Amino acid sequence: MSFERACALADVPADEALGVTVGAYDVAVARDGDEVFAIQDLCSHAAVALSEGEVADCTVECWLHGSRFDLRTGKPTGLPATEPVATFPVDVRDGDVYVDTTTTLNGVTPS
Repeated sequence: MSFERACALADVPADEALGVTVGAYDVAVARDGDEVFAIQDLCSHAAVALSEGEVADCTVECWLHGSRFDLRTGKPTGLPATEPVATFPVDVRDGDVYVDTTTTLNGVTPS
């Protein structure tokens, strides 16, 4: 795996995602309790940054049309989005969040 530093854990808000660029991709880093997740920062329904949406119940909302994506699987939990977004491996160490964008956890190829 090829982890790159994405951000400080303290920079990730509790109720929204943080948009960062890791490698070739824009990534939304989000927290759910003590867990940290990284998904591609692009709604699969429209070219909208997911990092601008609200995070709740281990999902992030696309603010434009209201679709929510599961932070664990990348799958949409409601319409209009029907396609999942890529999810990436995360490693938290020494107060920093590291993300590996060379592979995905859910098999979705990032766009």
